[in-house]
Parts: sequence; C-alpha cells; structure tokens
Amino acid sequence: MAEARKEAEMVMFGAIDALLEKTGVKPKDIGILIVNCSLFNPTPSLSAMVVNHYKLRGNVLSYNLGGMGCSAGLISIDLAKQMLQVHPNSYALVVSMENITLNWYFGNNRSMLVSNCLFRMGGAAILLSNRSSDRRRSKYQLIHTIRTHKGADDKCYSCVFQEEDNNKKIGVALSKDLMAVAGEALKTNITTLGPLVLPMSEQLLFFATLVARKVLKMKIKPYIPDFKLAFEHFCIHAGGRAVLDELEKNLDLSEWHMEPSRMTLYRFGNTSSSSLWYELAYTEAKGRIRKGDRTWQIAFGSGFKCNSAVWKALRTVNPAKEKNPWMDEIHEFPVHVPKVAQIVS
Repeated sequence: MAEARKEAEMVMFGAIDALLEKTGVKPKDIGILIVNCSLFNPTPSLSAMVVNHYKLRGNVLSYNLGGMGCSAGLISIDLAKQMLQVHPNSYALVVSMENITLNWYFGNNRSMLVSNCLFRMGGAAILLSNRSSDRRRSKYQLIHTIRTHKGADDKCYSCVFQEEDNNKKIGVALSKDLMAVAGEALKTNITTLGPLVLPMSEQLLFFATLVARKVLKMKIKPYIPDFKLAFEHFCIHAGGRAVLDELEKNLDLSEWHMEPSRMTLYRFGNTSSSSLWYELAYTEAKGRIRKGDRTWQIAFGSGFKCNSAVWKALRTVNPAKEKNPWMDEIHEFPVHVPKVAQIVS
C-alpha cells in the first residue's frame, strides 16, 4: 500500500506541479477538483491526497471517481463542465491517472494476463476555466461531451471484469466479446454526436441510407459518415492494437490521423484514462494544432462505456514553447511498428 501511494503521489503531483507552473494558477484559486483512477482507491481518497498536499481551500468541491475504467477521463471532463456551468468564475482541476503497483496479475489465466502486457503507469492534469479573462490564454474550448453507457446489457457489463481466477489471484479479465461490444457502444455514441458536428450533406446521406434499410428494406450497407469532414485531429484511446485497427477501418481514417494513438501505445503503453492527453500532447509536439482546428477524443471503458469530447483550438500551439512528455524525443517519431514481430529467444 505504501508503494502504491508513492506511485500515485509521483504521478499526480508531478503532473499538477507542471500544470500550475505553466498556467500560473495558485492552488487556492482552484474551486473544483476531480480525480479519477480506476483500480486504486485508498482511504483517504486520492482527491484528499491532492487537497492535503497543495493545501486547497476548505470549500473546494472535490470528487474521486473510481472503478470507471479507461473512459473515466472524459467522464471527469464532463463532470467539470457541468460543475462550471453552475459555479461562475471558477477553476476546475481534473487529474486522470492509473496505478499499477497493487494491480499486477500474478496468475496464469490468459484473459487476465493481457492487461499485464498493455497497462502502464501514467497520468495527466487538466485545468478548465469559465472565467472570460482566461479565454485569450486558453488553448482549447470544450464544445461537446457525449457519454454512452451500455451497462444494462449483461454481455457489455461483464466484458471487462475484475475477479479472482481459480487460484484466488485477482485480475482484470478481458472477454472475447470486447471488440463487438466496443463497436456497438461507438455506434450509439456517434449516432448522438453526428448531428452535432457533421455537415448537412453527410447527415442527409446517413438519413437516406437509414430510410432505405429500415423502411424500404433494401439490402445495402449502413452508411458510415465521414468524420474527417468534422474533425482535423483524432485522439482514440490507446487501449490496444486491435481497438485502434478496428476504429481506423470503421471510421476510414488515414495513418496520419491514427499516428498520435499508435505512437502513444508504442511509447507509453495503455495509460488508461490519461492516454488521450498523451495523444493530444503528441499532436501539439508535432506542431499540428492550428487555430480553429477541431479534435475528437474517443475513450472506451469497463461498464461498458464509450465517451467523446470535442475541442476547438483557440490558438495555434507552438511546439517550441511546449513542455510535455514527447518534447525530448518527438524528432524520433513516428516509428514503424510491424504488425508481426519475430520473438527471439
């Protein structure tokens, strides 16, 4: 437990220190605090650890989200958005992280061993503001958050499940139905998101195809809208290679669009809810963010959940002025990741 706390402190405090230094915001100015970590939930909570370390004010509205999987980062963003709508002139600090120390699987169940290969320690801190004076120095404006929860379906609910194996070793089992479940959750999510972001031409094509299939009973493939007309950048949760391959195919994305997600998975592994921010940092480090660009973050998590966030860049991000995990080695990326690698004994 002590080592797990040290890991949490190292990740959280490191990210928050860098954020406060970059923004110049004082800890006492923060009115809303949201911390999410799926598998490590000590008492006192992680949010209490942050309050204690930074001596946040006594009336801070703090929330600690646990057990909500890899999509919890966008749930935290959505919660912060809703809180800022009713608390004027406030700062909301969102901390997304995952803790590995107490959650390594020591058994031999194959469906549980997969998580050992994928998950890695990581964290990110995000500051949101509803102060009009902060607009000129903000990077992004949050446009939409869309949340989809398929937990009412038993197959969806159990496809990512923490349990004991036959030898009483605790681990997270990943079901073979995971890809199908993720596909259904994504379909529901983009059905809600599409009308908010797609140009009218794409909406009409989608509607016409839907009528032809459902009403006229025509045997044609469902039309997948071209989301590249709505977004310049895509940050897809780096859950694993199969997830990225499936979304690249279904959304008809190019290697350039997938590059931030694939390089994040290659370099940092699956850092759970914080992976979306490593991907956005990669895009910034490459100098791709221009004023007015729209970015779509997509995350999947246990439960089963699919969540989206849409951001609009308020200014061009100059990579020379950025400090993020990629800056020291961004010139080395992208790298070629072979689909099949030979195992040398």
